[in-house]
Amino acid sequence: MIVRCMRSIVIIVLGFNLMGPIACLAQSDADQYEYIDISNPFLRKIPLAVPLFKNATGTGEEERLSNSSAQLLASSLAFTGYFKILDRGAFLFDPTKDGVLTPQINFANWTVIGAELLITGLFEVSDGRLALELRLFDTFKNKRILGKKYAGRLEDQRKIIHRFCSEVIQYLTGHKGMFASKLAFVSTGSGNKEIYSCEFDGYGPQQVTRNHDISLFPAWSSGGQYLAYTSYKEGKPDIFIKNLAEMQEVSVAEKGINITPAWVPGKFELAAALSFSGDQEIYLLTGTGKIIKRLTRMRGSDISPTWSPDGKKIAFVSTRSGNPQIYIKDLVSGKVRRLTFEGNYNTQPSWSPLGDKIAYSSLVDGHHNIFVIAVEGFEQLQLTHESGDNEAPSWSPDGSMIAFSSNREGPFRIYVMTAFGTDQRRLLIMKGEQTNPKWSMNDFNN
Repeated sequence: MIVRCMRSIVIIVLGFNLMGPIACLAQSDADQYEYIDISNPFLRKIPLAVPLFKNATGTGEEERLSNSSAQLLASSLAFTGYFKILDRGAFLFDPTKDGVLTPQINFANWTVIGAELLITGLFEVSDGRLALELRLFDTFKNKRILGKKYAGRLEDQRKIIHRFCSEVIQYLTGHKGMFASKLAFVSTGSGNKEIYSCEFDGYGPQQVTRNHDISLFPAWSSGGQYLAYTSYKEGKPDIFIKNLAEMQEVSVAEKGINITPAWVPGKFELAAALSFSGDQEIYLLTGTGKIIKRLTRMRGSDISPTWSPDGKKIAFVSTRSGNPQIYIKDLVSGKVRRLTFEGNYNTQPSWSPLGDKIAYSSLVDGHHNIFVIAVEGFEQLQLTHESGDNEAPSWSPDGSMIAFSSNREGPFRIYVMTAFGTDQRRLLIMKGEQTNPKWSMNDFNN
């Protein structure tokens, strides 16, 4: 059964501009609900049934879009690692005849095949627009626990399905998931290292930069409007800050090396490693590239800052003790402490959005592998084993998954896994190699 009970929920009606592309009416039961504990490393996947949707008119276009929507819903929820999607061949359900509302559902037909959760849909296409009703049921309690109605354009299909997925995950876990997020990454598919982006599941990869040179270290702003990165396009490594809506950018072109930008959560500011003063040190910059202040002051190089969710601390890589290790600085007190002590080469830290852990890459027996460690410095856990080199971890916005690059199958590709290292799988295949993934916050497709 589902993992554990939580508090009563409050009914919330989400307001949307009904003249816009997507309209939504919300329904949910004000009752005790059970949820998925994403902090449980031994989480059992919940058996979930997603039958084909019932169609209102039965036209060919409607059936095609309806079936693809049901498949997208099932695959998107399966992507989270929380669910076991049941085979439709075992369903005692005919979407052309059987009803999708609570009084019309024979819940015994679902429990007998092992389904603990059920999602039904009513789908209609009319005059170039679609209307979709989606409901989530607890089959053992014989009740609906979530219901939504959406209306939008045909091209809003993915947005609508992913909005409902976010509602489902919010209800079951208390977090919105990652369905409104994107990944930026580096690819050599054009013949040069350029920045690309795709949706959370690898869908729709697009080239962001066309610098015809080396571009590295993509970093999303909190709102997703800006992407900072390092490029050699002007002869040396400088930081560029691109406004994605206007496709305009400014540069941080201080003397020396300028690399590894990282945006302050919720602010139009970023940290980056600059070397104009000698050693590489971490500085705080405005979103337009102006230096605000210096954040680190020690012998050795300090690079790769990553922010705590509250913006009060940074973790970073430093060679102050000899080999690269990860340190944490409290920006309020100014205190710095070393986080990693095992291993002689620990780099690429990424602070979990939940605030409790830091993922990083460590050189072990000649190969790089992904580890996580509690911010207090204990509970170190190796997530990748005996699978080539695994580098550049980046957390999903809900802290449930980690994206990383690996050459386990030959060329470097982008992979994802749960926060505990399970369900490791390749995200996408493109020409060339793909490295250095960076997950955005949940600010797309809203």
